[in-house]
Amino acid sequence: MISVLIAEDMHLVRGAMVALLSTERDIEVVGEAGHGDEVVPVCLRHRPDVALIDIGLPGTDGLTVTHELSRRLPGCKTVILTALATPPALRRALDAGARGFVVKDSPAGQLAESVRRVAAGERVVDPELAVAALHARSNPLTARELEVLETAAEGVPVGEIAARLCLSGGTVRNHLARILAKVGARTRVEAVRIAREAGWIWSDDVPGRGLIRRHSSRRPPEAR
Repeated sequence: MISVLIAEDMHLVRGAMVALLSTERDIEVVGEAGHGDEVVPVCLRHRPDVALIDIGLPGTDGLTVTHELSRRLPGCKTVILTALATPPALRRALDAGARGFVVKDSPAGQLAESVRRVAAGERVVDPELAVAALHARSNPLTARELEVLETAAEGVPVGEIAARLCLSGGTVRNHLARILAKVGARTRVEAVRIAREAGWIWSDDVPGRGLIRRHSSRRPPEAR
């Protein structure tokens, strides 16, 4: 029997997934969560084999939850549920430790099959999306530069960026100059657009900002 936890904030959607998986003889739903902050405690209590996690959970977002689960409960394999089937979203999910990436409009029967395959140790990802992710433009920005650009994306002046990140105004300007040069942009607005389209920072309507700074760059943040 494969034990499953479902983390989805929309009650009707979560209820439908529970009902769907409960009809499978080899799958048992042992826990549910509707808020990101609930997922890790519930998983630690029930220790499911597989956790189905919505990428857009309120509170702690799904990718951050997945990263935390991979650290604290490595025996629990995670599958990200999303309506955002893009290479950047997939790359972030895999970086966070997800074993599967399932689009919400997939056929109903595919969900149970994905649970089985992930529980068996396989990685479940749409092949075309995986190829697109491999060929996506690599991120040239450091973790600190991403942090500066993400804050700049809110349209705040240099002084406020500096205050939020505990940097000097001159340091922020230097970071912004390097960012423009690396991404080939002439203005901050253009740099933000390029970074969002490439998936290096989240769009306004996509969760997971905290995970960007931890996983988008392999290099350590620059000294303050």
